[in-house]
Amino acid sequence: MTTKFTSDHEYIRVEGAVGTVGITAHAQEQLGDIVFVELPAVGKKVKKGDEVAVVESVKAASEIYAPVSGTVLSVNEALTDDPGLINQDPAGTGWMFTIAIDTPAELEALMDETAYAKLTA
Repeated sequence: MTTKFTSDHEYIRVEGAVGTVGITAHAQEQLGDIVFVELPAVGKKVKKGDEVAVVESVKAASEIYAPVSGTVLSVNEALTDDPGLINQDPAGTGWMFTIAIDTPAELEALMDETAYAKLTA
């Protein structure tokens, strides 16, 4: 399992040809208390960089972009009733959606944990 990061503060945790996507701990700290999440439709085809979801906090609304191209396989329905899960555990119970990765080579352009830590330092 590998985790990669975007400069827009999304993470993708890759297991085989499937990625689990959410926002990073840094992103949720910047947003503050998350009050609403708009998740993508299961089966939606997306290209890397497409807007796929929206997170709203008491401070602002923020678009979530696809870190890779692929098809949305599932969404975290628990966020509909409890969007605060993202604040509590962004890389765990606060995941947003899973994606079938069409082009694994796109992962190479993303940051590893060390590079992301430098970006947010």
